[in-house]
Amino acid sequence: MGPIKALISFLGRALLAAIFLMSAVMNHIPKFAEIVEELEGKQVPQPQIAHIVALAFMLIGGVSVLIGLKARIGALMLALFLGAATYYYHDFWHLAAESNEYGPQMMHFMKNATIMGGLLFILANGAGAGAVDRQRANVIVA
Repeated sequence: MGPIKALISFLGRALLAAIFLMSAVMNHIPKFAEIVEELEGKQVPQPQIAHIVALAFMLIGGVSVLIGLKARIGALMLALFLGAATYYYHDFWHLAAESNEYGPQMMHFMKNATIMGGLLFILANGAGAGAVDRQRANVIVA
């Protein structure tokens, strides 16, 4: 079961990290100026610095979770980014329930809450089998 468990753990981490890494590489980096303008419109403090920090959290946290190196720290970085992004971008509670945006924004909020659940699981339990941290621990103990 060891290799299968390692493969399943890796796939779980890869699927969880993919949304952050792909978003950073395919959206946030190429559209840096546009996103800074959006952040200004949403009254995010220090929007350019906030976006640089968000990019760092998505990239560093995403790679950390993906390979399982300091995955708890990476999961915390991603959770902090996700919490802020959810608050500023999917604030369905400010919309009228009958508006066209209420349902989609609530679903985005719930999707992010689900992703947050996976990140909190890593934060509490570590990256699982096949993670770099686990392999390093086995070398140190052996």
